Order: sequence, then structure tokens, then C-alpha cells
Amino acid sequence: MSIVVNAPNIGRRKAVDRAMRGCAVVATLLALIPLVLILGFVLVKGVSSLNIDFFTKSYKAPGLSLSGAVQAQGGVLNGIAGSLLIVMWATLIALPVGILAGVYLAEYKSNLFSTVVRFCTDVLSAAPSIVVGVVAYALIVVRYKQFSGWAGSIALAILMVPLITRTTEEILRLVPYSVREGAMALGTPKWQTTFTVVLPAAAGGIATGVLLAVARAMGETAPLLLTILGNNNVSFNMSAPMAALPLLTYKYTQSPYPAENDLAWGTALVLTTIVLVTNLLVRFATRSRLK
Repeated sequence: MSIVVNAPNIGRRKAVDRAMRGCAVVATLLALIPLVLILGFVLVKGVSSLNIDFFTKSYKAPGLSLSGAVQAQGGVLNGIAGSLLIVMWATLIALPVGILAGVYLAEYKSNLFSTVVRFCTDVLSAAPSIVVGVVAYALIVVRYKQFSGWAGSIALAILMVPLITRTTEEILRLVPYSVREGAMALGTPKWQTTFTVVLPAAAGGIATGVLLAVARAMGETAPLLLTILGNNNVSFNMSAPMAALPLLTYKYTQSPYPAENDLAWGTALVLTTIVLVTNLLVRFATRSRLK
């Protein structure tokens, strides 16, 4: 009886459900359009610049071909080596700070100091990267009168710390309190319970936050413009100017030679690939946890 009475209402609900589902699909497709355009455009424009010299040689000034046209020479090995070294040191600086701050916020959260730390972390995570670059320039480059890889790594570490901190805090909160109680019931101190029981249980989620922070640092350009200056040669000296892929992309786009503009697309493709692979690693690291 009730089915017959509510039949018109059910039909209207189904129609509304289909309409809303259609709107959601259209909105999802619209959200994907910029991503597809960026990936497709960078792939089409950048793939023609990729060759062995692109990955194995550092910068060389453009030269003339047999036809008299200006052509780019060399590659971006200096940028690849610089980016990997700068981001590696930035990660080593930010990792202990971010994880220990996240542990403090998750395990000792009921006091005024932790509230202030959490507020400052949220403010820092929203700070524009160019502002962080200006601060690093004023405090490190101007003070020591030297552009350097260290200045770039510290600037990137400042951007990575809040992301690692907040991710660690949220992941540790997901660990059941019964795990802590079980360890402490055996007489284990709280600090030992945290580092030997709670942190290993949340290792996958913490790794996700670290990889996301690495992906962000790898693509940041503004802080590096003001701190590392650039270097046409492959350099592993962190106390001297260095090259980086985002910096090379910016400089090649400013070049008056179209051949070097093409190198900018190749550099952007390599940078996009590194960030994409990092995000895929994040998905792989969290796959078992999501199941």
C-alpha cells in the first residue's frame, strides 16, 4: 500500500538523483580539463627537446647550425643535480623538525604551548613561497653575502615543515589509544611507547606527508630565485650558487632564443614527471592503508 502511495515521490527523487549525478560528473570533467591541458601541452612541447645530451650535459651557449639557425646546445644536468641535492638537504632538515613537532601536537596537545604551535604551523603553511624566499634572502644571503645551495635548502625546508607537522599530527591521532594503553600497561614509558609503538604504526601515513612535502619543494621556484642564483656547471658545493630545474625553466623562458625556449618546455616536462612519480609513490605508500 505504501509503495503505491509513494510511487510519484520515488520517481521525482530518482529524477533529482540523476540530475545531481549528472552535475557531479560535469563538474568533475571541468575540474580535470586544466590538468589534462597542462600535462598534454607540456608533453607535446617538451618531448622534442629530450635527448641524451639533455640529460648528460650542462648548459652551453647557443650555437649556429649548418643552415645558419641558432640552436641550443648542452642540457640540464646541472639543474637535475642541483634540484636533487637541494631538495635532499631540505628534506633532511625538515624531516626531524616536522615529525617531532607533529608528535608533540598529537601526544601533548592539551596545553597553551601546543595551541600556539598549531596556530603558527597553520599560518606558516599558508605563507606565500615568495615571502619565505625574501626572508631567506635577508637572513642568509645578505648576512653571509653569498648565494648558496644551503640558503635554498633552508627556504624549502621552511615550506616543508608545516606540511610534515600537520600530516604527522593527523596520522598519529588515527592510531587507536588502546595501542598506547597496551604498551603502557607493560610499564613502558610514554616516550618509548610513542617512538617504538605509535610511530611505527603510523609510518605509512607519515611517509605520505613527507613525499607530498618533497613534491611541493621540488616544484617551488620563488624561494630559489632569491637564494641560489644559478650555475651553468654541475656543482655539488652547497656553499656556492647552484642550478635547479624550476630556476632553469624560468631562465630559459626569458631567453631571446627560441631554441632555449624549447629547452624550457623540456625542463618543465622533466620537472612534471618527477612530481608525478612522487605522487604515484604516495598512492603506492597509502594503498595498503586505504584498504
